[in-house]
Amino acid sequence: MCALWNLSVDEKLRVKIANIDILPLLINCLDDNDIKVKEAAGGVLANLALSNCNHKIIVEAGVIPKLAKLLKIDVEGSKVIRKEARNALLELAKDPYYRILVIEEGLVPVPMVGADAYKSFRPQLYSWPTMPDGTEIEQTSKGPSRFGASELLLGLNVDKNVDIEEAKINAIVGRTQQQFLARIGAIELNDGKKSQAEFPTDQRLALLPWMDGVARLVLILGLDDEVALSRAAESIADSSINEHMRTSFKEAGAIKHLIQLLDHNSGAVRSAVTHALERLSVSSGDCEVLEAEGILHPLVSTLKHSENSESLMEKTLDILARILDPSKEMKSKFYDGPVNGSKKGLDASRRLDAFVGLTEDRPVSIMESRKELLDSAVITRLIEILKASSSNLQRKAASILEFMTIIEPSMETIMTVDISSGLDAVFQQKVLKDMEADVEGQELDKYALELEEAGLAVSAASRLLTKLLESEKFCQKVDSDHFTKLLCKILKSDIPLHNKDWVAACLVKLSSFSGPNVDFENPVNMEVTLYETIPRLLEQIKLSLSPEAQEAAVVELNRIISEGVVDSTRAVASEGGIFPLVKLIEEGSERAVEAALSILYNLSMDSENHSAIIAAGAVPALRRIVLSQRSHWTRALRLLRNLPV
Repeated sequence: MCALWNLSVDEKLRVKIANIDILPLLINCLDDNDIKVKEAAGGVLANLALSNCNHKIIVEAGVIPKLAKLLKIDVEGSKVIRKEARNALLELAKDPYYRILVIEEGLVPVPMVGADAYKSFRPQLYSWPTMPDGTEIEQTSKGPSRFGASELLLGLNVDKNVDIEEAKINAIVGRTQQQFLARIGAIELNDGKKSQAEFPTDQRLALLPWMDGVARLVLILGLDDEVALSRAAESIADSSINEHMRTSFKEAGAIKHLIQLLDHNSGAVRSAVTHALERLSVSSGDCEVLEAEGILHPLVSTLKHSENSESLMEKTLDILARILDPSKEMKSKFYDGPVNGSKKGLDASRRLDAFVGLTEDRPVSIMESRKELLDSAVITRLIEILKASSSNLQRKAASILEFMTIIEPSMETIMTVDISSGLDAVFQQKVLKDMEADVEGQELDKYALELEEAGLAVSAASRLLTKLLESEKFCQKVDSDHFTKLLCKILKSDIPLHNKDWVAACLVKLSSFSGPNVDFENPVNMEVTLYETIPRLLEQIKLSLSPEAQEAAVVELNRIISEGVVDSTRAVASEGGIFPLVKLIEEGSERAVEAALSILYNLSMDSENHSAIIAAGAVPALRRIVLSQRSHWTRALRLLRNLPV
């Protein structure tokens, strides 16, 4: 093992050592009783990890859980094996996917910022201790300790029998330990600083157990060093991979520090902090804390500055959309029932109260921040994003504007700006205009991705337009014929089918304003039926695992075809509907079989469909129905007579 350790220093030999025969032996040796064998095995693995080409095979062999176990506090081991395990995991953690695996094992990458950076740490002396998230603790003695002993004693003597959540207890213990190390100047002495001396200062990392790592990162957020702040914020973003980690950062008080840093002079700090807040905002519980801590004001300020990078703008819009949560809050707060062209929601004043938080007794700061969102400069900026940004930003901006249209005051503001031009830009994206272009190879994958992103943006813009059409003033100004033509074209495009739902709904809404004599090739309802309803029903027949859902879909499809909608049978055939319909006459319920036979009979009236019906295996299935004289055998017989068999 020691010989392999020496040989693995050579980069060329590492590839030969990292094979499926040797790796399992190395990993098993990490559990050996002989500490020298453990150290040598760890040294070999650490050297193998220095070559990126070895990472995949090492990780697939299961090395990360084994090495992580050696770094946990409750596992005994020599300094050598801990150092080698740390070095190996830090190399693997350079890959974002493998970093997630390391964090899932309970280890958090923490930047090593140097002892000088911690000199700006100022403990709160002469103050009564509080929870890490700022919650005050009932005072039980005459006064706090001058040198912070009350904080230390609180952290070291948390009674688990007291009714305190485990996450809060962990936050208290972690903060106590890290602040104590900072006060005595020993915070980075045992984090592997010497072993990483060859790395530049801005690249050094430590791997700490998650409780200490979370507390350390929050502690760094209170320092003055800009580089340290940026690196800590990025580490928080990288570590917020699941609900457990996001809750841990919330309870440790990270959110308050991060929001304060949104006004930092350094653009790098603001960008890193916004990234961290965006990752934390994935949790609905964190969103409530974010709003309570006053995040809306700095986010609105960021939104107003058009010179900010697209990445920063995207994360800002993400946070705003999650806090406002239009898809949920609109239904739960503002409507007593469904809105089918009529306004059955709350009256305007109650909707305004709900939006700014009056109905929920929100703090004044939150009410003012929400009112700030209704500023014309904010809405104008969102419309500029609709006009000139990527599909991803367009989708987020449209979602936020959709939320704003719930209340009458913002509708008034929207009427003063040219929102139609923003919607027009979304509905006429380049990828939608190039839908008939020939695309091959890798370009096809890129085109498919662009089409999916465009579909999401179009769906969000359609929802926004549908909501705007509830305003009489907007209906008087909007060119409904123009938007109907655009949406009809989109309905025929290759965007994903589920994105066409809102396009179809918006078209139906627009048709009520267009009048009967619009110059279209087909009426709007027919367009919706051919390019949204029929494909959706066929998809339900193909993919649904519920016999009841399949039956409902085929019965509805039969109704559409029976009503004689022009080109409906052609749409069914072109969407590949013949094969699932034939399968349904073999496996479906009696009602489903009846509807499927009726549809196939209509399709058989066109000789072009005969070969597809026969290829789908319809003839044997039909013969079985006829010979068994099932309830629909006469329909099956008529269909057989139409086929050239």
